[in-house]
Amino acid sequence: MKSGTASSPPFVPDVFNRRDRLEIKTPAQIEAMRRAGLVVASVLDLVVAQIAPGITTAELDQIAAAGIRAAGALPSFLGYHGFPACICVSVNDEVVHGIPGARTIEAGDLVSVDCGAIVAGWHGDAAVTVAVAATEADQALLLATEEALWAGLAVTQIGAKVSDIGAAVEASVRAAGPYGIVEEFVGHGIGTAMHLPPDVPNFGAPGRGPRLVAGLALAIEPMVTAGQRWVQVLEDEWTAVTADGSKAAHFEHTVAITEEGPWVLTAHDGGAARFAALSVPSPAARRA
Repeated sequence: MKSGTASSPPFVPDVFNRRDRLEIKTPAQIEAMRRAGLVVASVLDLVVAQIAPGITTAELDQIAAAGIRAAGALPSFLGYHGFPACICVSVNDEVVHGIPGARTIEAGDLVSVDCGAIVAGWHGDAAVTVAVAATEADQALLLATEEALWAGLAVTQIGAKVSDIGAAVEASVRAAGPYGIVEEFVGHGIGTAMHLPPDVPNFGAPGRGPRLVAGLALAIEPMVTAGQRWVQVLEDEWTAVTADGSKAAHFEHTVAITEEGPWVLTAHDGGAARFAALSVPSPAARRA
């Protein structure tokens, strides 16, 4: 992981000159990934239901760990490059990779929860941000970020280019308001490993990068700030915070590109409702 600061130039991933082979799954393998995705969706539901003033982020991690175990899955994050928990819990100005601990959730907090799970060797990865007694500004930030995620998911069609996703995310955020789009952390391919090629930025011009094909699975994850886009990583070498102290939101889903359209593996309904509202063809309705 790399990061920029308020005084240094941003790290921009070199996603358009890579020679890495993309991991293309069979339909049966995508079905296997769906099982991991449903575990992630259910665990996020468990955690979100308990987010309230007084609970600690460590307690949220314990809830997630129990949920993952009960589903017969393994946590993707625990031990990943030394990460010490099953989920990331990032609060307010913490953008991503917050380490659960003694911090107590308070009224007015924005709480981002990122969860990954492994079932039979296949990964699912998703994130959600919730507000505890949110202000109108907080709600607007959450809405802008989640809408941007679905704008990106909507273009994951056969024949599109990777950069079309980032262009759609960026256009959605820019239309919503003067928000910052984090550039130092990006989406990614996913499957037999949590992070695979290609990188999927949340910004940039369309029409560049690898072409999307059936069997490719991606984790798309906009990270949006209420202020400037700059971030820095704390001394724990994990937690990324906004350089200006502004609040941040993070939403993520794992999506599979299929012959029939995108299938959101970490949404309970496969994305059926949101895709229907966006008039996006998808196999989600019959597979939900």
